[in-house]
Amino acid sequence: MHCHPTTAAPTPDGRPVILVGQPNVGKSVLFAALTGRYVEVANYPGTTVELARGRLPLLDTEVTLIDTPGVQSLAARSADERVTLDVLLNESPWAAVQVADAKNLARALLLTFQLAEYEIPFVLALNMADEAESLGMGVDIGRLAQILGAEVVRTVATRREGLAELRASLVAPRPVSYQIRYDGTIEAAVARITALLPAEWPGRRGLALSLLSHGSEAALQNPKSKIQNPAADQIAAIVAEASAHYQEPLGYVITRQRLRCAQCLAAEVQSESVARRPGAAEKLGAWMVHPLWGWPFMFLVLAALYLFVGQLGAGVLVDWMETVFFGRLVNPLATRLAAWLPVPLIRDFLVGPYGLVTMALSYGLAIVLPIVFTFFLAFSLLEDSGYLPRLAVMANRPFKAMGLNGKAVLPMVLGLGCDTMATLTTRILETRKERVQVTLLLALGVPCSAQLGVLMGMVAMLSAPAVLLWLAIVLVTLFAVGWLAARVLPGRSSDFILELPPVRRPQLGNILVKTLARLEWYLKEVLPLFIFGTTLLFVLDRLGALLWLERLAGPLVEQGLGLPRQTAGVFLIGFLRRDFGAAGLFTLARDGYLTANQLIVSLVVITLFIPCIANLLMIVREHGRRTAFWVAAFVFPFAFAVGGLLNLALRWLGVQF
Repeated sequence: MHCHPTTAAPTPDGRPVILVGQPNVGKSVLFAALTGRYVEVANYPGTTVELARGRLPLLDTEVTLIDTPGVQSLAARSADERVTLDVLLNESPWAAVQVADAKNLARALLLTFQLAEYEIPFVLALNMADEAESLGMGVDIGRLAQILGAEVVRTVATRREGLAELRASLVAPRPVSYQIRYDGTIEAAVARITALLPAEWPGRRGLALSLLSHGSEAALQNPKSKIQNPAADQIAAIVAEASAHYQEPLGYVITRQRLRCAQCLAAEVQSESVARRPGAAEKLGAWMVHPLWGWPFMFLVLAALYLFVGQLGAGVLVDWMETVFFGRLVNPLATRLAAWLPVPLIRDFLVGPYGLVTMALSYGLAIVLPIVFTFFLAFSLLEDSGYLPRLAVMANRPFKAMGLNGKAVLPMVLGLGCDTMATLTTRILETRKERVQVTLLLALGVPCSAQLGVLMGMVAMLSAPAVLLWLAIVLVTLFAVGWLAARVLPGRSSDFILELPPVRRPQLGNILVKTLARLEWYLKEVLPLFIFGTTLLFVLDRLGALLWLERLAGPLVEQGLGLPRQTAGVFLIGFLRRDFGAAGLFTLARDGYLTANQLIVSLVVITLFIPCIANLLMIVREHGRRTAFWVAAFVFPFAFAVGGLLNLALRWLGVQF
């Protein structure tokens, strides 16, 4: 195997610029810095993968900048990889800007070589250069650009460093002229497959190598047209013939040869200080995942999160919003204005017991919003500091005990932000068994940020032993269901591979941007459902159906769960959203309608309750109607069964909190 330069191809004009990169390289931060505030986010046609599009000022005009999902390769094995490759081949880009982590040059070059094989005009942005330099790593950018035959730019997206140079490099981008020459068997197979692909297709060499790496099912076609069956059969025969020459899978052989070339090139242009001692951030990062010290650190972080969200958000801020803002200003003003309305029905709809102002806005803005705001702020802080992946590492061992792929930790952690989006990220898991199992656990017992914030407010009313009991029941239930699901569902788990970003000092600007973006999502997506839920309650109340449903559910709630009859209505609206039900329980508990024992039982039930409508629809989209039906059919009665057993156990044991 050796590497040699090839002739660069001319670059077309008037095409979009596409951002490509591996996960956790700062691609989205660079996209935001280049495009500004106004972007369009939409699903790629026929998929659930989102693409962001913005306008990039270039010369005297603007071009479209497209942000693709973070991918490890262009192998087209996952939905993210397929969409990224489709965009690169379909859009005929003016340039592909690969955003790379300057600390991991060899890994970044693996993707660079694939882009070179697809003959796409190219610019390499070595991002996080400041972090690399702080670790004593240096890259000879001029030499790297000379070898690649393409533009290479040093950037620090968080500080907007290198943006002017990056724009300048996009004036005349060119494809990478550095190209890997594989061993004779692979090169012969590439030549034979390339001859079978239509001459007008771009990147035929890249497609041929993808077919060899991952089989005829992975990338048998250019996204715009399909290979005819005879050609597909011939390609499959070529792949099988080439594979027979190696003991390892052909994809592994090709990746190994790419990696060898990447390491060779990185060693030529990269320098590293030998005498440098680990800095404070590196030591802290090591402690966070230490088998012993990592656990106290994790519990300290969770305790700080509880105090910040449960005490400040659910205590101080909620009290002020309810008693001062809504109690003295909004509700009295709305009542006076509604008095001028001639129709009593409309007055009650606005300011009655199930009024839009007195219930929907009071729940959504006075109770949930302060809690959600503090949670989003804390979550953004943990995310920006680099602790979330380390939390996943610490939780990996108990997850593997459930028979889950270690990668499942990431969707579960993301579920604390939004279960719907976390369900979407289960696509990173390699088998259907793992995806369905994690989806079930997300629907069962992982509260989203809106629900978790309210739950923490309720937890703040309990003693420490009561909180530990609630937490233990939820965790044991999750573990038991996961353990059983791992044995009922067929299949196996794959290896856990997760790259840890460096521990960083959180940037206030990044934290505020993320928090405000999530608050915007809450106001757009969640608050309307509070309004819809209140409207539904109002209609049911006027028709007498609410009282009938409460009487119907009364025996289950009163005798089975040992809760007051009023909670029946709360659980009914919990069908719409778990966080709305949690907000109702929060109000009942704060007003003294629930004892400590009843609060624990209601906490367990609402935590394990049926997922929100958006999450259920996402399960339908990702796994089909049948899976969604069985998930809902299991979760709902199971939540009440666990709550009922807890109520019986507390009574029999005579435990009072």
